[in-house]
Amino acid sequence: MSQALKIWNSLENKPAGKYLFSKLLCLKAPYFGSISPLFEDLKPGYCAVSIKKHRAVLNHLGTVHAIAMCNMAELAGGTMTDATVPKTHRWIPKGMQVKYVKKATTDLVAIATPAEPNFIWNEGSDYLVNVEIKDIA
Repeated sequence: MSQALKIWNSLENKPAGKYLFSKLLCLKAPYFGSISPLFEDLKPGYCAVSIKKHRAVLNHLGTVHAIAMCNMAELAGGTMTDATVPKTHRWIPKGMQVKYVKKATTDLVAIATPAEPNFIWNEGSDYLVNVEIKDIA
């Protein structure tokens, strides 16, 4: 089990546990703190991260900036991958493909899941992750 998942499991049901986990993760990887994320759920094969629509993540149109959403997608996808990869393996992100469907006008949640739920780890292929970002409103 990954260190992040161990910490999540110990904090998720405690008062302010999700908030504390989110802050701890941002201490480890400070750039993610720029979007003030809140982890909603984390388990092998699933991660949900939310952000509030606030001034620091807005663009000139008053909507959530596309790169803030990319940051959110990388955080959710990377943390889900970390919680999923067996101890015998290591991982590093190799790329990201992004499709902007519409302007983000509300608080958001990013849901990360494996592209292939029954991935075979010993075949030496890339582990692909889907991240969908949705309006919370």
